[in-house]
Amino acid sequence: MTPVAAVARRTLAPLAALAITLGGVSWAFPDGLTPWRSVGIVSGWAASGLLLASLLLMVREARLARLLGGLETSYRWHHRCGLLAYLWLLCHPLALALDGWSEAPRLAWQTLDPRAQSWPLWLGWAGLLLLMLGLTTTFAVHLPYRRWRGFHLLLGGGVVLGLAHVYVLLGNEPLLLALLLLAAVALGWRLLASDLGMAALPYRVTQVERPAAGIIEASLAPCATAMRVTPGQFVLAAFGDGVHYHGCGEYHPFTVSGIDCQGRLRISVKALGPCSSRIQAVEPGVLVQLEGPFGTFLEDVQSTPQLWIAGGIGITPFVARLRAQPCRQPTTLLYLYRPVRRDGNDAVAFLDELRQLASEDPHFELCDVSDEGTADIGRLLDQVSGLAERQVQLCGPPALLARITPALRQRAVAAAAIHFESFDFR
Repeated sequence: MTPVAAVARRTLAPLAALAITLGGVSWAFPDGLTPWRSVGIVSGWAASGLLLASLLLMVREARLARLLGGLETSYRWHHRCGLLAYLWLLCHPLALALDGWSEAPRLAWQTLDPRAQSWPLWLGWAGLLLLMLGLTTTFAVHLPYRRWRGFHLLLGGGVVLGLAHVYVLLGNEPLLLALLLLAAVALGWRLLASDLGMAALPYRVTQVERPAAGIIEASLAPCATAMRVTPGQFVLAAFGDGVHYHGCGEYHPFTVSGIDCQGRLRISVKALGPCSSRIQAVEPGVLVQLEGPFGTFLEDVQSTPQLWIAGGIGITPFVARLRAQPCRQPTTLLYLYRPVRRDGNDAVAFLDELRQLASEDPHFELCDVSDEGTADIGRLLDQVSGLAERQVQLCGPPALLARITPALRQRAVAAAAIHFESFDFR
């Protein structure tokens, strides 16, 4: 991928949100009104455009996510648009109240008092309340996933109510009806096709291996059409029930660790939460619904020398790449991990396999370090020859990436040469 194409992919999501927002504002830009009333109208339309953009960026569809720079990028701008929309919505009634204040303070209070208003205005207040509740729980990172997901759905309802509020107030405007239908389609797709799995592809577990304590690698065979997955991508998987296994039925992201020519996949799951812990007991025969594939990690591995840095379960995409083909350029893999005890021995996921691959591939060098949390990153990077000329691929916990990225920049590694996906979204 050329640098121009990479920049275009990263900026398409915010540009699309900006275009939708400015389009609505320019269409309804006030003329000849008082300043505060003009501010109220502009803020309302800006909020409506951002809310619609937030809904569209929430749609979980592989081709759309790829067009917008990846699912992680889409989700990041989805959250930003939602937050900005909420701030604009707060300005909307306040500006209208300030406009009434110039005539009489009582009129300003009536503008803010829902009890004195008609049902079309109640739609707006109800939408604002749902957005407030949804955004509050969005930032509650320790909230259980199912409860967080339920509260997060309030945001979608708030968007629909807000657009309905505008539609009822302004009458039967074709543009408003189109926006309302678009919002309903986006919300419906997310609920039916994504959350309920109507667009998912069925796979079945054929084998379960345990490369380390607290980690399983499940082999999946397609029941019908197989996904076209490339090394570095991830899928959203929902495990069903088996003879002795009861799945949680929730879609969670898991990186693909192996791909074969017949469309069979291997995914690695580390016990990090209630659902992933339950998956540790999965058995052959269990039906798995897969959505995706998503992600652009390792998509643009160039012919220049590579430095791959993995932390813990972040080794998975690199394993998939090495299993798919030998290295075509000098590649150093820095594998940071915390060893765990299993059957009286230290067990590290895929370490033996990686050492075997390093002994067979002259272009591949493995450097494994067993102190992920306390490793001297600077010292390790200083041992990498030609560091400033390498393309760097990072995958691991966000805290580890936050330590490594500044150290790379201090050693003259260009920002454009550092690539990572953090996979820290819900």
